[in-house]
Amino acid sequence: MYNKSFRQLIEEKNRCLMVPCVYDCASARAVEIVGFESMMLSGGELSMAMNGIIEHDTSNFAECEWMAGRIARSSNIPLAVDIGDGWAKSPIAIYRECKRLAAIGVSAIQMEDASSYGILPEELFYAKVKAAVDALKDTDCILIARTNGDVETMMDQCCERMRRAHELGAEMTTVVRTRTLEQARYVAERVPGWKMFPDVTAPDGKPEATVEELYPLGYQIMTTHYTLKAAMDGMLEHGYRNVAEQNVTYTYNKKGPSGLAGFSAAAYFDPDGYMKMEAEYTGHYEEYILSKLYNETYPEIFPPSKNKFRF
Repeated sequence: MYNKSFRQLIEEKNRCLMVPCVYDCASARAVEIVGFESMMLSGGELSMAMNGIIEHDTSNFAECEWMAGRIARSSNIPLAVDIGDGWAKSPIAIYRECKRLAAIGVSAIQMEDASSYGILPEELFYAKVKAAVDALKDTDCILIARTNGDVETMMDQCCERMRRAHELGAEMTTVVRTRTLEQARYVAERVPGWKMFPDVTAPDGKPEATVEELYPLGYQIMTTHYTLKAAMDGMLEHGYRNVAEQNVTYTYNKKGPSGLAGFSAAAYFDPDGYMKMEAEYTGHYEEYILSKLYNETYPEIFPPSKNKFRF
């Protein structure tokens, strides 16, 4: 379980947090190892990783809850979860979903005002915000209210929706189609409270906005996508070589940022640490050797894994 919540991080840090999107426990482990302090479970990437198809009303709350609980329990950094519009559910269903996610260790919940059929009516969205806020009362989980409105044609309506969501108790808001620093400033002038800059990109090799530029405007977090693309890139790179050579010589001998060789990713998860933990109960230490081929050693360059917190 995480050591600090999103709320604690925001209150302690005098800067905007960069929050990468993850899709399972392995991607969560990777962002934790490299030094990110928090993460968000992406609904879209969860669907691609879990179901093999894009997220377009194809996933459901049970899948989200199943994965969120495992990530939250196996990670030392706080997890936010994107629930979309709550799978087109009623406010009372939103209340239940938020209650359940907070109970399994989720530290922030992002809920939007749109489905695949378009933007929700204002009053329905506000009713869902009220339900979510009530469900998260007296928990350490915050609500991130999100609008999917087109900033080119309805920016003022987007800002008004988020201003109202903040007024109803959402601790953070995001106008999700914001793309530029100029747009971020416009939102900041009209929406009070903590804000999230969504899915920053870098056209022409330059980021649209930086954490240093955003923080003075009230943006506490900036989300970004890279984990699933990076994983696919790596698997394709190795796969093309391995299928061409009909063996795993390329994979076995290539050393990535960790310096690890071999064909297994087990070392990233500190197997020896778990064997030592078990030895505390059995009185007997057993070396972890995958397939009896080589010892899996957690690289010293990685931060301590704190395995007892990962169950």
